[in-house]
Amino acid sequence: MNYFIASFVGYLFGCFQSSYFIGKFIKKIDIRDLGNGNAGASNTTVAFGAKYGLIVAVLDILKAVVSIAIMRLIFKNSVPEIELYNILFLNGLFVIIGHNFPFFMSFKGGKGTASLLGMLLAIDFRLGLLGILVMVVIPLVTDYIVLGTMGLIILLIGGTLLIHNHVVSLLIVTFIAAMSVYKHIPNLKRIINGSEKRVRSSLSKKDD
Repeated sequence: MNYFIASFVGYLFGCFQSSYFIGKFIKKIDIRDLGNGNAGASNTTVAFGAKYGLIVAVLDILKAVVSIAIMRLIFKNSVPEIELYNILFLNGLFVIIGHNFPFFMSFKGGKGTASLLGMLLAIDFRLGLLGILVMVVIPLVTDYIVLGTMGLIILLIGGTLLIHNHVVSLLIVTFIAAMSVYKHIPNLKRIINGSEKRVRSSLSKKDD
């Protein structure tokens, strides 16, 4: 039952699609019809400009932070610490699944990078701060957002090994990593063929 609650609440929070709502109600267009078809912060930046991309990124981070914080409040005094961490990791996984596969958008959402960052912040603030650093430095150095995501995945697995080396949590983060890599395969292919959008060109895009 604890795992069901964590999964259900996480999925509902994940389904809050800020990029979709901004596109529909402010820009009057479905964000999935623009750019790479992804409902997330990076495509919002490319399609609508850095201001809206930042808003979406913050909201996508916060939905994971809030969801996991609720789980911590509910279960912190009723389950052992090992079990609590497993619940938090599971909740974070389903926030990402809800973001990637929202039921009201025909299960076509985003890629979960910002929500993964929020998950790290909520589970261990130190890992979250390192994740922010990774997502800022690597894209600025390489000029590709997706390479920052690959760095974040490495941090996720390595950080989990250090803070909570438990089989359930390791299985969860391995699944998250595999899902993220799979969702970003088109971006990696575009880097190879030279058609992937670069960070600097996206940041310089003026808001319409």
